[in-house]
Formats: sequence, C-alpha cells, structure tokens
Amino acid sequence: MSSDTPDGLPVSGVQPAAEPASGGEAAAASDAHGHGKASLGTLAVGAVGVVFGDIGTSPLYAFRETFAQHGDIPPIQADPVHIFGVLSLVFWSMMIVVTVKYVLTITRADNKGEGGSLALLALISRSTEGARWTAPLVLLGVFATALFYGDSMITPAMSVLSATEGLQYVHPGFRGYIIPIAVSILILLFAIQSRGTHKVGRAFGPIMMLYFSTLAGLGLMYIVAMPSIILETLNPWNAVVFFMTDGFRAFFAMGAVVLAVTGAEALYADMGHFGRRPIALSWVGFVFPALLLNYMGQGAMVLAPGADGEALIRDPFFLMIPDAIRLPVILLALTATIIASQAVISGAFSLTQQAIQLGFIPRMQIKHTSASAAGQIYIPVVNWALMVAVILLVLFFRSSSSLAAAYGIAVTGAMFIDTILLAAVLLALWRWPLWKALPLVAVFLIVDIGYFSANLIKVPDGGWVPLVIGLVIFTALTTWSRGRALMRQSMAEGSMPLEVFAKSALGSAARVPGTAVFMSSSETGVPSALLHNIKHNKVLHRRVIILTVVIEDVPSVPPGERVQVVDLGQGFYRMTLRFGFMDDTDVPAVLRAIDVCGAPFDMMQTSFFLSRQTLISGATKGLPKWREKIFAWMLRNSATAMEFFRLPSNRVVELGSQLRL
Repeated sequence: MSSDTPDGLPVSGVQPAAEPASGGEAAAASDAHGHGKASLGTLAVGAVGVVFGDIGTSPLYAFRETFAQHGDIPPIQADPVHIFGVLSLVFWSMMIVVTVKYVLTITRADNKGEGGSLALLALISRSTEGARWTAPLVLLGVFATALFYGDSMITPAMSVLSATEGLQYVHPGFRGYIIPIAVSILILLFAIQSRGTHKVGRAFGPIMMLYFSTLAGLGLMYIVAMPSIILETLNPWNAVVFFMTDGFRAFFAMGAVVLAVTGAEALYADMGHFGRRPIALSWVGFVFPALLLNYMGQGAMVLAPGADGEALIRDPFFLMIPDAIRLPVILLALTATIIASQAVISGAFSLTQQAIQLGFIPRMQIKHTSASAAGQIYIPVVNWALMVAVILLVLFFRSSSSLAAAYGIAVTGAMFIDTILLAAVLLALWRWPLWKALPLVAVFLIVDIGYFSANLIKVPDGGWVPLVIGLVIFTALTTWSRGRALMRQSMAEGSMPLEVFAKSALGSAARVPGTAVFMSSSETGVPSALLHNIKHNKVLHRRVIILTVVIEDVPSVPPGERVQVVDLGQGFYRMTLRFGFMDDTDVPAVLRAIDVCGAPFDMMQTSFFLSRQTLISGATKGLPKWREKIFAWMLRNSATAMEFFRLPSNRVVELGSQLRL
C-alpha cells in the first residue's frame, strides 16, 4: 500500500495560553472584529439575510410536523390544549435555546471574533493545554463538526423540498412535479457556487427582511381575531399541561418542536461575519417577533370558530396564505429556502477551510471568489459532494415530512455538544464559580438532552442518516489528524540538525546562483528534499531557505507577526510563516512582500523543492490496518502543496522518498 504526498504539510501551532478573557471582554473583541466600517444597522440587516435563513424557514414545517403522525404513534389532536401547549413549547424553546444560550451566552465566547465549533475548540485547547479533559473535548468538537456536515446536507434538501411542496396549493397539477422541481433548483444552486455569492449576497438582507415581514403579517391576520393566543403562548403552564395530558406523545412531539430552533447554531458559526451585537439586535428586535407572530397565527387559524382544525393542521403555513397572494408568497418562501441553503453551503466551505488549516482534513483546492473578501471561497470537492448527498436525500425521502426525523437529530446533537464546550468556557476560560456556572449549564443540558432523546426515538425512521454521516466524517477527520502526527513523528526520527548539515554540505556540493526554498513540515531538522538534492544533484543554491508553514489556532495572524527568520550562515536560512486558520496561505505573496534573508525575493529566480513521501505499511501500532488504508487513500486524493500554498507551477521541483508509519 502506498500513497504519494508532498512535504510541507502545514503544522498546527499551539500558542502559550493567554490570560482568558471575560465574557464582556470577549464580546467587545467580537464586535471589533473587522466591522468598524459598517454601521450597526447595516450589519444587522446583513445578519438577517445570512444568519437567520435556516431558522427563518422553520415555520414552513415545524408546527405541522408536531401534529403529524410518525410511525405507529397517532397524531396529536388540534384542540386548544395541544395548540397552546405546542406554541408554549415553541416560544420557550426559542427563548432558552436561541436567545439565552446562543445570543446572550455562547456568542460571548469568540476566538478573536470568530465563532463555530472549531474556533471554540481551538480557543479551549489553547487555554487548557495539558489538562486531562482537553482530549475528550477535542473529540466532542470534532464530532460536532462532523454533525454540521450532516446538517449541511439535510438543510438544503429539507428547506427547498418543503417550499416546493407549497406549489401544490397553487395548482394541484404541481403535485406530480415536486421532486423534479426541487432537484432542478438544488442542481442550479450548487452549479452557481463557483461564481461566488458576493453580488447575490447583497440582496439576501432585503429579501429576508421582506420574507420575515410577510411571516409577521400573515400571523397578525389571524391573531387579531384571537388576541388571547398571545398570553396562552407566553404561559409556560400550557406546556406543563401538554405533558400532563399526553405524557409520552408530548415527549415524542418534542422531536418536532425542536425544528423551530434549527439554525440556532448558525448564530455562533456566522458571528465572525457580522459581530455579536448586530446578530443580537436583528434576532431580538426583528426575527424572533416575526417568527413568533407566524407560529401564533398558525395556531389561531387552526382554532378559529368554524374552522376544520384537523384539515388545516396538515399544512398550516401554506393554508394560512390568502388565495390572492398565495403564488408570490410561496415563491418568496422558496427564495428564502434557497438563501438558507446558500448560507449552509457557504458555511460548509468556511468550516472545511478551518478544518484543513487545523489539520483535521487533507488539503483541498480552495478557490477565492472575491478579490476583496477573503472569506468568500469555493471548494469544488465539498460543493459536488454536498450536491450528490442532498439530491440522494431528496430522492430517498421524497417529502419534507419524511426528512424531518433525520433533520432534528443532527441539530440537537450539535447543540448538546455546544453546551458541553460552553461549560468548559465558563469554568476554564472565564473562571466562573461553580454556583454561578452550574445552574445555567444545567438548564441548557436539561433542554438539550430532552430534545436529543426525543429525536433518538426517530432513529429507525430516518434519524440514522445524520448519525451515520457524522460517524463516517468523524472517523475520517480523526484518522487524518492521527496519521499526520505519525508522519511528522516518523520524518523527525530520521532527520539531522540543520546547523550540522549546513557545515557538512558546503564541502560536498557546488553553489549555483538563485534561491532554493525547501518546504518542511517541521521547524527542526533537514527536509528530505534537501537531503536528496545533495545526494543526487550535488548542488546548492546561493541562498537556501528552509520554509515551514505553521497554522496557529487563531483566526488570523497580523502581517507583522507572520514571518520569523533565523540566519544560519553560509547562505542558509530557516524561515517560519505563521497563518491563522482563516488566512489565505499564499506563500509567494508573503515572500514578495518581505525583504529579509539578504535580498528581496524574485519568483523568477526562486525554485521551490517539495518532497513526495510514498507511504508504505509499517509494523507499528500507530494506526489499525483499516485506518491506515483510509489515511493512505486520503493522502492520494489530497491537493498538492503547490496548489495549497499557491506556488508557481513552473518553479516547483519534487523529489520522492519512502516513509513507513
């Protein structure tokens, strides 16, 4: 078994643990994360367009699914006790999970302004280095990342399919074309990803503002006829009565109620784009009220005097739309689902870039779709893999109701892990006393465990899909991380100190004009490409740079702190370039911008030497045989260092060797 991989794998750097910031200091940092030029209002509108697309499309199916029949469990009756109970659960779920947990608490824990499970994981790992419980937290964070990929597959399928199903209420003839229309929309959505989303993204905010305003308006149409439903929704006792009345069926219904808060995790993941305050403002001041009004309106419509509640509860969102505006509202809802899907797809690109930089995913080709916005990227492999997975989900489940069982478990699993990581933040980073941290974490855990347990019941009905996806991706991520560590260890064992090599090589090689840059995955020792060059070519360039790229566990490294150079004498230099996990690893651009190592870098006079190791099976116990095969396959299919570091193809030389794990 063999696999070729170029040398120069980026190293994940770990900085010394700094004094942990308090929640308020972290919040201030996040608000200052590159948002100074835009007003709070502008950023809040942008957040409405990008951050809340997923949770904004929940009214299309969440209320309906709570009253639907699942398997052998009979549906819940659409009477006042159950309508008020479900609405109360929806309100308090959004209040506890979204408002308190994410908006007011977790978004205060940022990694230099960036959010998301990997950013939080890097922050915790740096601040708790050496602690016994750090490794389990890392595994939990990686599994949360794996679940996000499952969410990235299910969200577009669920959202687009649910909106497309609304076309049958415009004309019954659409019923037979729902699947083809949904698949066509999804194919088009993924096909345009390579063009970038900058121009389309400008319209996201206004469109979603119109969409949420429409949700609120539709709800108010029915609330004015039953204003008492507002107090019934806010009354937590109605949720208690719901459980006292139905017991297990109420618990089972929680698996559908949680669909009302799907997308809450996006608040934290997208925090780096807008900052904490704009996200909080748009949620509390606009999105939350609009969603709540629509849910209450659906309930008021079902309970209206003379209404056939059992018929209306089958699809309350689309049936609450007046005939005169049904088509434009459904088209607006379909547009909103596309925007929600776009946000999740872009999030998958961003998460993949972070995972590559942090050493959990092999190098992939990353294309930048904007000259001014570094965060706008396109990863072909991820895009097409997601497209195939999403279309297969649509063709397999064929309805949004069938997909609902698969949707909830990925979201609740990620939310549960976020709470565990939050506990580490409160205790280890912010140094909260136990009496202050435990009650808050306990409330979050009770809610998360309740929702996650309710969704586990649905594993046979489709909940197994995100679990299988998560386990497969988790295995791949941990295999790659462990394999890279073993590779670096094996390469370090056979290396010699560069200082010793530099002195001994001068007498056995001729010096030629130009600059040679030897990429090295280690900040010590001699790269194998340099050893083989001396052995076979017997030449050394006038200037020899041993270059190591280190990916720090911070989002970005300031340009002034990026380059570190050690002059070893006789034209030998050891250079380290440090990037953040959100930075663009463009090595030639950095070299052209600096004037160190004796003279400026001229790319036409510079050659880059890469080492390609052929991986052969070893007798060590570092990796089981089956994981070694997975690692070798990932190596074979990873992008080259030339593509990842943007090295000029006509200035790259590759030298091969064998490596045993």
